[in-house]
Amino acid sequence: MRSHFLIVLIAGLLIVAVAHAPLAYATQESARAREAANDISGMYSFLRDGEFVQLTVDDGKLSGYVSRFGDSDSDKGQFIDQFFDKTSLQSGHLSFTTKTVHGTWYDFNGTITTTPGRKPPEEGYRVIKGTLVQHASDAKGVDKAMQRQVEFKSFPADLSKP
Repeated sequence: MRSHFLIVLIAGLLIVAVAHAPLAYATQESARAREAANDISGMYSFLRDGEFVQLTVDDGKLSGYVSRFGDSDSDKGQFIDQFFDKTSLQSGHLSFTTKTVHGTWYDFNGTITTTPGRKPPEEGYRVIKGTLVQHASDAKGVDKAMQRQVEFKSFPADLSKP
């Protein structure tokens, strides 16, 4: 009698587990979708076609770099990666300062938002808007700053990533 009770109990537990498995899977999938929707990591357009900003958020800390074409006589047309030196990310407010490469560095201060009607994998789902200051030191070391309002759009997400 006791073994019969255990068999019935185990069978009942198996039925409950199998019945709830799709719900658990769906919950995991929706949690992953929410996480992806909240993750701003990815590539964004920069000033010219072919240039981009790479953002990475890991444990709440922002890192990244700007990949751009050189402008000076010594690096004209070459790709230059300028890694972030200082960053801040708080409640949709984003700022970064790049390291100096060939006398040029960037300061950015702005916000990151989503575009209504677009989904996370679509191009332009996220938009970074704000003020970009390009600093360039001349031969005498004098800083010339050029400020402009910018809008950087997210590249389409790679759907092959888990």
